[in-house]
Amino acid sequence: MFKLLTTGFWEAVARIILRNKIFILIAVIVATVFFSMQWKHMRFTYTEANMLPDDHEVNLIYNDFLKVFGEEGNLIVLGVKDSSIFSIKQLNSWNRLAESFKSYDEVETVLSIKDLQKLVKNTQKEQFDLEPFIKDSITSLEQINTLQKDLFKKYPFYDNFLFNAETKTIRTAIYLKKEIVNTSARKDFIINILDKKIEDFKTATNLDVRVSGMPYIRTLNSQNIVDEIPIFIGAALFITSFIFFLFFRSFRATFISLIVVCVGVMWTFGILGLLGYEITVLTALIPPLIIVIGIPNCIFLINKYQHEVRSHGNKVKSLQRVITKIGNATLMTNVTTASGFATFILTESKLLKEFGIVASLSILAIFILCLLIIPIMYTFLPYPKERHLEHLNKRWIGGFVDWMERMVKHKKITIYVTAFILIMASMIGINKIEISGSLIEDMPKDKQFFKDIRFFEDEFNGIMPLEIMVDTKRKKGVMKLATLKRINELEELIEDIPELSKPISVVSLVKYSKQAYYNGNPKYYQLPTSQENSFILSYAKNSSSDIDLLKNFVDSTGQYARVTTFMKDIGTDKMERIQETLQNKIDKLFPEERYEVTMTGKALVFQKGTKYLVRNLVISLSLAIFLISLFMAYLFRSVRMIIVSLIPNLLPLLVTAGLMGYVGVPIKPSTILVFSIAFGISVDDTIHFLAKYRQELQANHWKIRKSVYAALRETGISMFYTSIVLFFGFSVFTISSFGGTVALGALVSITLLFAMLSNLLLLPSLLLSLERNIANKEVLRKPAIDIIPSEDEPEDHMEKNQEQLS
Repeated sequence: MFKLLTTGFWEAVARIILRNKIFILIAVIVATVFFSMQWKHMRFTYTEANMLPDDHEVNLIYNDFLKVFGEEGNLIVLGVKDSSIFSIKQLNSWNRLAESFKSYDEVETVLSIKDLQKLVKNTQKEQFDLEPFIKDSITSLEQINTLQKDLFKKYPFYDNFLFNAETKTIRTAIYLKKEIVNTSARKDFIINILDKKIEDFKTATNLDVRVSGMPYIRTLNSQNIVDEIPIFIGAALFITSFIFFLFFRSFRATFISLIVVCVGVMWTFGILGLLGYEITVLTALIPPLIIVIGIPNCIFLINKYQHEVRSHGNKVKSLQRVITKIGNATLMTNVTTASGFATFILTESKLLKEFGIVASLSILAIFILCLLIIPIMYTFLPYPKERHLEHLNKRWIGGFVDWMERMVKHKKITIYVTAFILIMASMIGINKIEISGSLIEDMPKDKQFFKDIRFFEDEFNGIMPLEIMVDTKRKKGVMKLATLKRINELEELIEDIPELSKPISVVSLVKYSKQAYYNGNPKYYQLPTSQENSFILSYAKNSSSDIDLLKNFVDSTGQYARVTTFMKDIGTDKMERIQETLQNKIDKLFPEERYEVTMTGKALVFQKGTKYLVRNLVISLSLAIFLISLFMAYLFRSVRMIIVSLIPNLLPLLVTAGLMGYVGVPIKPSTILVFSIAFGISVDDTIHFLAKYRQELQANHWKIRKSVYAALRETGISMFYTSIVLFFGFSVFTISSFGGTVALGALVSITLLFAMLSNLLLLPSLLLSLERNIANKEVLRKPAIDIIPSEDEPEDHMEKNQEQLS
């Protein structure tokens, strides 16, 4: 009954499509115009990818920190390592460059060498005054020598902040206003003002200026994502259409396929705009993904049309059969592919949810477009010429199919042994996989801004902030000497960790105050005694309100203190060890009943997000396997068939995971996507093969071997075509400058190639070896859904439909 209902449904669909072709084309055009109008709502991301859910403990801690101290990722640094900078002309030019940024509304404050000031004791007024190191401009080499002597030897407070005393590298700090850090105003300032000024400065002085800081990195990284979108789309269109043309030798068929996938891309951008999602490093992959996934749909439909035309020469009958016979199969395969992406929706990560929603909707949209546009366009076109049908008789394809058949017939043991060896080798490789939580690992290594990141890591031990917030649980508790001593001990530990920069906190200011109290003598750069503390604090209280050095390190109530250090780009394991070391020290130094100390910062949030994502995506992949297993069970009504069908699709995933371990590709947000995507796509081949196998069983009176070989010959060519398109289509992502995107493209391509061979060699071999256990006539004779309708449908019924459509 369900079979007749299904067949009747697709016959009705065929009639609706072919009878109302003009109306449907107009509807598609109107929908495309509507989606095009949504493009204006597309937004490019201005923040880092946060893989954690909003209510996750790590995010809550980070947000609590932001509430107290505001946005911490608002620092841009300019650096120069060149001895010629210490000349009158060059140093004045450097200071003028820094000064020029102060007039812009986007800038909160600028600190350069000229802005540095000495804290000086005023005995008469019993207060501290500030005196600039450089009062106006440099006029003599003697001033420069004095400045270097003071900064590099006499005032350790400034060391490793605006200069490196050992390498004589200097830098300028530009703090953007916190309210514009996560908006488009940040991008406009950096691209249109900052970069242009720096280029002009480099041209005028011939100095190599390095630029970094989280706002700068995020801006250029986002711009690279945007710049790569048209490259991906163009490359995907070119490679898939070129392969398509090589297979079909038809400009007409190639052009129709290009129209379909281009409309699909327009719809995808429209969906992004309609839902108001940002374009991130993940959602930017969806348009080329739709091209790569859409072309195989076109191959199945056009290949079937040409087979039908060559068989009986009736165009209307051919187009009807394309819809009734291939429509169900392409629907099932697109649903399974969409399911692989849709499982990301079930993760708690906003980034992945948006990716899963847009990708799954776009896949279903491209299926609908293929089913509507291809048959309708062929109704307006003449019959395919003989040269367009030559590919159906390609000898080399026949040779490939013959090789597969020989392997399945005579080399089953070889296939099983090879599969077993691959499994064992893969298990070893999987044990070598590492998890990466690096914030910059996937960034383009050949870009100047990435090289500048490494420069600042070498000179100043990193640019990714790690924040420690100390809650003393009482007002003005920070300035208690006991608290300052505890923070100082924590800072001493941080200084001993080579992956972290010299910390900055209120302790440094208090030490500087004591040094100033003793007339700038550097040996007194240390915490005051309890007796000294009262005198020094009285001087600080009497000082002008302009000397508000504490505001960035202590909140207005004096209850919260902040210790800021910067971290190098290190792996997850190292980061976890550092965090554990710091936490152990914190637990010893700060009693729980008196203090609450938390660690946070961009680097830590990203690392925790990666670990969280890996756990969630393992669950997501398991869920994808479970859902598709249920789907297969519903299709074939056989638990044994589920097991047989899963083995050839899980093997490629194991091989890919093992390969990642051997070549050193870590598990990270980009590479973990490979498994769900590849599984959702590769299972399509299994559905096609098993559906054809069931059909052949009925046609061949339940003769297993004959049916397996017939199914292999029938589906082998289409599976080969689509796998080649998918392989080269996903390979397009390897041209990306982002390491994660390259890894994603390469790994999915390899996985799908293995999946094709696994489905064409291992799957039929298993069916033959287990024929007695799985050849249940009652199960396979009555599927829940008839994916490929039988060829022996009544001719008079078909003729009647054909006459109506004509």
